[in-house]
Amino acid sequence: MYKFFLRPLLFLLDAETAHHVTFFAIRLLSKLGITSLFRKICVVEDPRLEREVFGLRFKNPVGLAAGFDKDAKLYNELSDFGFGFVEIGTLTPKPQPGNPKKRLFRLKEDKAIINRMGFNNSGVFDAVERLKKEHRVLIGGNIGKNKVTPNEEAAKDYLICFDALFEHVDYFVVNVSSPNTPGLRELQEKEPLMELLKIMKRENKKYAAKFKTAEKPILLKIAPDLSEEQLMDIIYIVKATQLDGVIATNTTIERKGLKSHLTLAEEKGGLSGKPLAQRSTEVIRFLAEKSNKAFPIIGVGGIHSPEDALEKLDAGADLVQLYTGFIYEGPSLVKKINKSILERA
Repeated sequence: MYKFFLRPLLFLLDAETAHHVTFFAIRLLSKLGITSLFRKICVVEDPRLEREVFGLRFKNPVGLAAGFDKDAKLYNELSDFGFGFVEIGTLTPKPQPGNPKKRLFRLKEDKAIINRMGFNNSGVFDAVERLKKEHRVLIGGNIGKNKVTPNEEAAKDYLICFDALFEHVDYFVVNVSSPNTPGLRELQEKEPLMELLKIMKRENKKYAAKFKTAEKPILLKIAPDLSEEQLMDIIYIVKATQLDGVIATNTTIERKGLKSHLTLAEEKGGLSGKPLAQRSTEVIRFLAEKSNKAFPIIGVGGIHSPEDALEKLDAGADLVQLYTGFIYEGPSLVKKINKSILERA
C-alpha cells in the first residue's frame, strides 16, 4: 500500500513538506486510535530478536536513526511501526532554524536523499518537555552544537544537552560528523575529539552519582568519509576513553556513481540512502575487525532491504538503524528485517 499509493502521493510534494505532512498524519491517526492497528500489523515480537547492547535491553535490533524525529514529537507513535529503539535529534542547546530552504532533495533514481538541514530543531529544553511523558520504546538522544558556537567552546553545548537529557533518554550520541554545520567535522580530529569525549565521560559519572543511577551509554557517530588512518584513531579514542560504542555512519559528502540529474546530484549537503550502503558496511567491517570487536557498533546507511540489514550485522554491527530506507520502502521494511533475522536464528 505504501509504495504503490502513499509514497507516490508524498513524492508529489517537496521533500520537507512531505515530512511535515507525514508527521501530521501520524499524529492524527494516533489521536483517532488507529496507530494501535499499526502495532498489530508491523510489530514482530519474539525473544530471539532481543539484544542486550551497552547494558540496554532492545526488543529488536532495528531502530529509527536520528533526523527523522528531531524534536522528540512522535517517538512513541513511531515505535508502533515496529522499531526496537528511536533516536531523537540532533538537538542543540538553543533553538535554531537550520539552513535556508530548499535544503532537502530526493534522488529518486538512486533511492537517495541529500540534506543540508543544519541541525534545525526547537532546542533541547523544548524536547525535554515532550520527553517527560511515558516512553514505550528505548530513546537515544543525539546531541550537537549550535552553529554560532565556535569549536573551542563546543564542549559547553554538548554538556548543556547532556545535562538536560540525562533523566529522559536511554543513551546518548555525540554527533560531530554532520557535514551541514560549518567546522563541525573538525571535531572528529584526534585531539579535539579525545578532549570532548573525556569531558562527556566525566559529566556522565557526575550525573550518575547525583541521581544514584547507572551511567548512560555514550556513543560516537562518525562520518563515512574518514580514511583508514582516521578510523584507527577512532578505535584508539573509543578504547582510551572507554566509550560505549560507535554509530557508523552519518551521511557522506561523496557523489560518485550517482544516476540522478547532475544538477540535483551536486546539491550541497550529506548524501544518504542506497549509494551509501557499501561504504558504511566497509566502515563497520573495518572497525569490527581492527578493534577485534572491542565495542558495539550501530550500523546505518543505505538499508533498503532485509539483505542490506543482514549484511551490516554480518559485517559486525550489533544493531541497525533506518532513515532513507524507511522513507523509500515504508514501514513494512522494519517487519521484513526482523522476520529475516528470525529466519536465521
